[in-house]
Amino acid sequence: MNPTPAVLDRVAALPADALPAYLYDLDALRRHAAAVRAALPERVELYYAAKANSEAPVLAALRDTVDGYEVSSGGELAHLRATVPGAPLAFGGPGRTAAETALALRPGVHRWHLESEQELYRLAELLAATPEAEVDVLLRVNLPVASGALDSVALAMGGRPTPFGLDPERAEACVRLLAEPRFRQLRLRGVHAHLASGLDAPEHLAVAGQVVTWAVDLARRHRFELAEVNVGGGMAVDYADPAARFDWPAFGAGLAQLLAPHPGLRLRIEPGRALTAYCGWYATEVLDVKHSHGEDFAVLRGGTHHLRTPATRGHDQPFALLPVAAWPHPWPRPFARTGRATLAGQLCTPKDVLARDAPAPGLRAADRVLFQLAGAYAWNISHHDFLMHPRPGFHYLSGLNPWVDPPVPPAHPPAG
Repeated sequence: MNPTPAVLDRVAALPADALPAYLYDLDALRRHAAAVRAALPERVELYYAAKANSEAPVLAALRDTVDGYEVSSGGELAHLRATVPGAPLAFGGPGRTAAETALALRPGVHRWHLESEQELYRLAELLAATPEAEVDVLLRVNLPVASGALDSVALAMGGRPTPFGLDPERAEACVRLLAEPRFRQLRLRGVHAHLASGLDAPEHLAVAGQVVTWAVDLARRHRFELAEVNVGGGMAVDYADPAARFDWPAFGAGLAQLLAPHPGLRLRIEPGRALTAYCGWYATEVLDVKHSHGEDFAVLRGGTHHLRTPATRGHDQPFALLPVAAWPHPWPRPFARTGRATLAGQLCTPKDVLARDAPAPGLRAADRVLFQLAGAYAWNISHHDFLMHPRPGFHYLSGLNPWVDPPVPPAHPPAG
């Protein structure tokens, strides 16, 4: 998505010492989420995976469009309860502690994604203290998929040895346990399978079809009512081609075909990145331009301690150059000689790179750089305190509530 006028206006208005900054266009987010919702058929629920971006204004902007939120820790659970009170929550993720499990037994969690037999035992033990209480559970299953189906994905959480979910034979054992009277407070509703991230629509539909087929067969063999199948998130976001989008209309049509033979079944999806990535931008300033061994390097305010995604995924973050005419210094203005540049940050590591050898015609010191697709897995997964640079600003742009800027105190004040 190209920068919206609201984003460009705000970047231009910011003084240099207010950079770097994150800018979120909440109106663009609402429009995108509404289009996704409209593409989905009946009997498909849309949950937002809060781990992608848990900023409170982002969560609130989605409240009228999504059916609920997926959380993966006690911290996320408490944050969502406070930020979008009353919203349905699905609680998943590996390695839950007893304290997190007890916290989740308070009102608000509508679905539990159980990842192991121990979680099943622990949940039943805690529920025994309140005999009238019941919870609805889905078994997260690590299913084998057709050969090669996940070979090209950016990130695989299943279909191979992983710490996520239950192998099929252990899921079968859990189904048998759940039929025993001692587990009567746990109501088995169905299956959850989030196997990969970075799937395009045809790939996701193929995996979803295999999950539904397996779940239907499981319910038939064990004679329980299959009410729900959660086929996860992982819808592709293409950082190399920001204009390429996940085909939501085709995906919705495919899910409708998948549901047709099963009139009593509901599906749930949990996109995170594919909902919010397009509404966020990371704006910064070129501090210096250096020519080294035939290549140009632009040194930026900030870096991967603010926007870690390109370093972790090994891609170039797409960006736009915003030229600044003014140069207030008496010395020559550094500029890129080759028309290309590696955009690096302020950290003392060669891995602090946001884009490598990228087209950068006319780039000069004091110009601004606006990184796209920064609305998911950006600030919230970054190593903020390395070298103790100041934290970025945060700006939430919305016609419903213009320029909402809740105060975010820096972890470390600027030097000087």
